[in-house]
Amino acid sequence: MYGKAFAPEYQGALTTLSVNSSLTDVLAAGTEQLQAAERAGEPAQAARSGLAVAEAHRRLGRVQDADRAWKASYRAARQAGDVAAMAWALWSGGTLARQRGAFPLARRLLQLAADLGERGGDVVVRGYSLAGLAETGRIQGDYEAVGRLHEQLLAEARRRGEARHTVWALEGIAQMHRNSGDYDTAYELFEEAAGIAAGADDRRGRAWALRGLADVVSARDGDTERALELLTEAEGTCRAMRLSSALAYNHKMRGNVLYRAGRYAQARELYEQALAEFREMSEPRGEALSRLGLAKSLARLGRDRDETAAELADLAGTLERIGLRHAHAMVARAHEELGIPADTKATEAAL
Repeated sequence: MYGKAFAPEYQGALTTLSVNSSLTDVLAAGTEQLQAAERAGEPAQAARSGLAVAEAHRRLGRVQDADRAWKASYRAARQAGDVAAMAWALWSGGTLARQRGAFPLARRLLQLAADLGERGGDVVVRGYSLAGLAETGRIQGDYEAVGRLHEQLLAEARRRGEARHTVWALEGIAQMHRNSGDYDTAYELFEEAAGIAAGADDRRGRAWALRGLADVVSARDGDTERALELLTEAEGTCRAMRLSSALAYNHKMRGNVLYRAGRYAQARELYEQALAEFREMSEPRGEALSRLGLAKSLARLGRDRDETAAELADLAGTLERIGLRHAHAMVARAHEELGIPADTKATEAAL
């Protein structure tokens, strides 16, 4: 039913690259082709090669380089009058904005990308851009607004037999079910995503699906060792492909699993590691979530209750500023779990 996964963001002379190519290899090949296109005065090829450069930098966590690269790709595409390439560059910029926690900018860029993709007749970039909009809303906790779009994109991906996009949609829907407390449905969807990704040789998609499965078997079943095994398998892929962001989220999830198991000292170490990784790549959402896990771990290890309350109040403000609409619930659960009454005045001041 599904063909082998492919990477439509690797374009022009880079179409031979695999979805599983190491990001360092992608960056090297993309940079070489970009420089050749610039020397030859071929802006269309420069735009396509620059897209791969932008995406490699983004996934490696090099946000400043990624920002310069997608903008250069857009300028080259505009010079060439290539509307579809302009759409792809905007998609990359919107995805980077979401990664950096700039959700309003992400939505603007991704909507522009979807519109240009439709105008340029590129159904793939249109689909990827709509998927980006859906993911942005999902990350912010606006499930009602984007749930239907996720289902629509899943149906379209299944109809076209596009494995990579099917896997993405399944994982997004699974995450919403998991966060809503429907662990059984979440598990089934993550499991299906992992199976499709394996069959299509989509190692990145499978790594994210394994992370989701680990979360569920930890939270639902209390099976710590199985969860850690799944995360170890996913981590191997992240390291082989140099997926910096995915690796940091893997480490944060490992912290979650260890925390649930009462292994607080080990959890603290993983949260500290993830926090450093997110800070290095300027990813505020991952940083804030790692801080929350670390605060809870330190509280369990005997940290002063007033210090913990102050940290949670500051985190509430940070999460609110980032634009995570379920921030209040996350922090409230932490207060309840730790038995630390919320300092209403401090929380309001932070917000």
